[in-house]
Amino acid sequence: MSSPALSLPGQSLGPADKYAPGPGTHIHGSGLYASLLGPVSETKPLKRAANASNNTNLPSLSVARPSDSSKSSLAGAGAANVLPEVDSVVLARVTRLTPRQATVEILVVGETVCRDGFQGIIRKDDIRATEKDRVKVGECFRVGDIVRGIVISLGDQSNYYLSTASNEYGVIMAKSEAENQMYPISWKEFRDPRTGLTESRKVAKPF
Repeated sequence: MSSPALSLPGQSLGPADKYAPGPGTHIHGSGLYASLLGPVSETKPLKRAANASNNTNLPSLSVARPSDSSKSSLAGAGAANVLPEVDSVVLARVTRLTPRQATVEILVVGETVCRDGFQGIIRKDDIRATEKDRVKVGECFRVGDIVRGIVISLGDQSNYYLSTASNEYGVIMAKSEAENQMYPISWKEFRDPRTGLTESRKVAKPF
């Protein structure tokens, strides 16, 4: 399996026993995943020393934040003509929370980066498939989270309606209250690698 040239947050880059994690990546289970949207680069290992560990002999993968010029080229590749449709899988950033819904800005439709963001709403009843009456929006999302969801309705003139009810949808990137990038540890929790503290989220199952 070869690593992709361009990654989306939460996208699988390869097995953790074949690649070492670099900047912009994280390990979940037995796989290596992208933490950022950007180009993927592979660094070959240096010549192995006699006392080197197995990890030092693995090529490392890293994801760089795209430069302004590369962002423009990504957005310019037909992005202005791409509109979310029903059943489109999207990546969105949470911008506002209320007890009944999360407001998001849609950034990616399919694999195309949007030139201009679209506003979407994830209603409380569309966050989970089960125990809907026990869902608390503030325990599933936080402002700034990156969410993978699916468009379930074109809504009104200003909003698309999204769902994260399936296992593969939910938060794929989140920062802790201490502003550290976290990693998922279960279907409902992320952990801050620096403080060790956990925070609740509606976690997306990695691809």
